[in-house]
Amino acid sequence: MAQSISEAKVITVFGSSRPGEATDEYELARRLGGELARAGFAVLSGGYGGVMEAVSRGASEAGGHVIGITADQLSTGANRWVAEQVRVKTWRERLFALIDRGDGYVACKGGTGTLVELAVVWEMLNKGVMGAKPFVALGDFWRPILERVREVEVGHASPWGEANNWLIRVAPTPEEAAAYLARQLTIR
Repeated sequence: MAQSISEAKVITVFGSSRPGEATDEYELARRLGGELARAGFAVLSGGYGGVMEAVSRGASEAGGHVIGITADQLSTGANRWVAEQVRVKTWRERLFALIDRGDGYVACKGGTGTLVELAVVWEMLNKGVMGAKPFVALGDFWRPILERVREVEVGHASPWGEANNWLIRVAPTPEEAAAYLARQLTIR
């Protein structure tokens, strides 16, 4: 039995606005969107171009529901694959709307904006500011950063999450990312 849109778990995908349609990064994100939709998830992104467009396109092509959160401050409209656009005023409101609406997260390759998104979610999970939610880094791009930060966290007595358990899992493929999220969120 298919889930209704309102019952579907939402996966927020973070990633760069730069990759064009003919790039490997775009195709990887497109595959991710398709895998997430086929696993029964609604796909949420910042709604613009690059990875956000690609993941939206993949999810839409696979019959999934696509949500994009855009900001007046950034003044660009949503990509054509977004079925439900949520408009907020500022970049900050957009950041927290992306976080608050997600039941789980995927960080794709990206620049400073994606780094901020990854860091804020990671810290919120680490400090217990929000409940436990699964978080995946797609591919090896973020691995060096994750490892360096974990050098500080691990081996020290701490009540925080990262010192005791990895809060971000690295998945080499879109298929593995979607499967991990499905297991964690018990979607069948």
